[in-house]
Amino acid sequence: MNIDNMSEDNKFLNDYWSLYKELLFDEKNDNLILKLRDSIKHTYKNKGRLIFFGNGASASLCSHAATDFTKQAKIPSLAFNDHNLITAFSNDYGYDQWVCKAIEYYSMQNDMVIFISVSGESLNLINGIKYANNEGLKTASLTGSKINNTLKSCSDTFLWVNSHAYNIVESIHTVWITLIIDLLIGKAVYNISD
Repeated sequence: MNIDNMSEDNKFLNDYWSLYKELLFDEKNDNLILKLRDSIKHTYKNKGRLIFFGNGASASLCSHAATDFTKQAKIPSLAFNDHNLITAFSNDYGYDQWVCKAIEYYSMQNDMVIFISVSGESLNLINGIKYANNEGLKTASLTGSKINNTLKSCSDTFLWVNSHAYNIVESIHTVWITLIIDLLIGKAVYNISD
């Protein structure tokens, strides 16, 4: 075993964990987390649903979020990740417009649309949030990268990770989503059949 590789690995791991500590704990903003939670509660009280959009790994988180908000927090939620819908809408309206069309066809008056994106600059999501805002729907975003990214700037409510590291931003988004679900439930440990 090469000792130099071990010390390089240990340094990498220490730096990596330090970055998580800084972003998750030292820079945390509980007020923004509570603001998003309260906006979600308000949506539910007004009989609205949560509608999630993202690309790539963020699309996977959207599916996870929609499932757990529905099943665990009892807030009806949707995620549009079906390949048939995406490809049909993209083919007919253009990839940059498919999110707008999904919002147009599936959203209802009191729904809240939540966009998840590391960069905050995906054109299909930007067009979607602008459409949702024009329709008077509540909007939220979870982003990373630049502090003034477009999705964050267009959102009624936002959570932002001060990092350009895709895996780290995506992981912190997951922590925040599941934290908000647990906040709504009121506990971190519960029986899944509750």
